Amino acid sequence: MLQLGLRSAIRIILTLLITLPLFAIAARAEGKWPMTVKDAAGREVTISAPPKAILLGSGFNLVALSLIHPDPISLLAGWSGDMKGANPEIYESFRRKFPAIADVPLIDDGTLPGLSYETLLTLKADLAILANWQADNEPGQRAIDYLASIGVPVIVVDFNSDPLKDTPDMMRLLGRILERDEQAEAFARFYEDKLALIRSRVAAKPEPRPTVLMDAFPKPDQCCWAYGVGGLGEFLTVAGGRNIAEGALPRAGGTVSAEPVIAANPDVYIATSSPGGVYSGFSIGPGVAGDDAQQTLAAAVKAPVLSGIAAVENGRVHGIWNFFNAIPLNIVAAEAFAHWLRPDIFADLAPEKTLAEINERFAAVPFEGTYTVSLTADTQR
Repeated sequence: MLQLGLRSAIRIILTLLITLPLFAIAARAEGKWPMTVKDAAGREVTISAPPKAILLGSGFNLVALSLIHPDPISLLAGWSGDMKGANPEIYESFRRKFPAIADVPLIDDGTLPGLSYETLLTLKADLAILANWQADNEPGQRAIDYLASIGVPVIVVDFNSDPLKDTPDMMRLLGRILERDEQAEAFARFYEDKLALIRSRVAAKPEPRPTVLMDAFPKPDQCCWAYGVGGLGEFLTVAGGRNIAEGALPRAGGTVSAEPVIAANPDVYIATSSPGGVYSGFSIGPGVAGDDAQQTLAAAVKAPVLSGIAAVENGRVHGIWNFFNAIPLNIVAAEAFAHWLRPDIFADLAPEKTLAEINERFAAVPFEGTYTVSLTADTQR
């Protein structure tokens, strides 16, 4: 009898040792909610419970979710069609892994003036995530007010205004909201470590600083839409280059005529574009083969205004996927710029290896295709 009682006592103690930590974890989790956070617009937003039905104001923010959640589609109540429309190849990669994405209701095309308020009422969302460029305009403010009126909190995220500073912070914010803190912190530290290496090497050897033209969606009959010092343009500076648009164009960039480009005679030319020649004859990004990217970039720099600049004559011509400007994968762009602009100190950087590491460690859906490309003087002939 004594042995039986002892065995029962031991079983009870073991059960308590196993279950008490679980209760403690559950209690800590319950203590996080409701949660109040500060978003990219400086707004304090209270979320009552872990979100299970999210509205994405920009489909491109699915990329951020997919870096910290193994099944981001399961979180969606509705989303905008901008990523699907602008980069159907990346949408298809998500659809192959998560067929349920095809059934996620579309709320608009990402611009917000066409937002269907009737659709929003039927979706029973518990959180909306808008991009900063959506929240900054009148339709965005109306959408935020309407969502608040039906009890849906709105978080604004920003991956393009000040990406070097904001990208890690935005990932940590999303990780906290989605209860994926550990994964988000791992990505944020990965990003910060890569960026710190670039900064430290440039600081140790700041010269030479080659001049750069970054041309968005090049067209043979007109020149040029040049990136300014904001967004991806900021990465040119941190990588050790001098943007020829600095001081001449707004922060975001703008149209520049042939004469200033010829006068500046940039040392390096970087074109940005998307797959399939939708916006430009140059094709690069998800689903694009390396040969196609090279051939279409070589054709782009045969335009009269570009063919005679130093960058083209000396074989310092590069291309990159334009939509790095809206997603946290932009650290790949930072490494590519550093490698291209300062090969003297960044010969060892390999942005394609960084993307492969992101695919292995973080991405719910791997990012496949050609995201960066370079030409030599021989390639262009």
